[in-house]
Amino acid sequence: MLITSRPESTPSSAHDRVYRGLRSRIMHGEIAPGQALTLRGIGKEFGVSMTPARESVRRLVAEGALTLSTSGRVSTPELSNERIEELAALRSLIEVELASRALPRAHMALIERLQTINTSVADMITRQDAVGYIRSNLEFHRTLYLRAQAPAMLAMAETVWLQLGPTMRALYGRLRRKEPPHFHRLIIAALRAGDEPGLRLAVRSDVTQGLKMLAG
Repeated sequence: MLITSRPESTPSSAHDRVYRGLRSRIMHGEIAPGQALTLRGIGKEFGVSMTPARESVRRLVAEGALTLSTSGRVSTPELSNERIEELAALRSLIEVELASRALPRAHMALIERLQTINTSVADMITRQDAVGYIRSNLEFHRTLYLRAQAPAMLAMAETVWLQLGPTMRALYGRLRRKEPPHFHRLIIAALRAGDEPGLRLAVRSDVTQGLKMLAG
């Protein structure tokens, strides 16, 4: 009886798997600010050779999710106060516009979905699960912004989230949240009322308040 081995992943699929896995970990704060990564460690974690690991790192460096020093050290960024303020301003500009564009398409099913996600956010806070909190919080925003039907703008927002991921983890630890984000409730209320000025204000406050506290 001839037994054939399972074919290995192609280089492109291996690279994509490593890239998406690392990207998710960084965006959701699973890796601390300034934490060093090695190609060997990445390859071992994902069960791939050095080539897919190297290509994934290059891609994430280009997106600002990782930094590469002159000595070749790869790590997650440690953001200065000025950089945090810049990224908070970008979130305000991009996400307020996305929310505004989503408002005309905010049907009741979307509002109910956002309420469900916000319950998950509250659960993660109760469990003191920082990564789960960040993941659920970003899911809340992404779910709303998908209704804007502005994929290029949403991609820009996700790049900002990616750069902020490790810092958001540090922020969570500093704030020691006990309750769900107050502004999420205001976002939902504004969507229900069709209140665009209220929605824009709630989103702007939600995406900048915590980061300003961290920068301060």
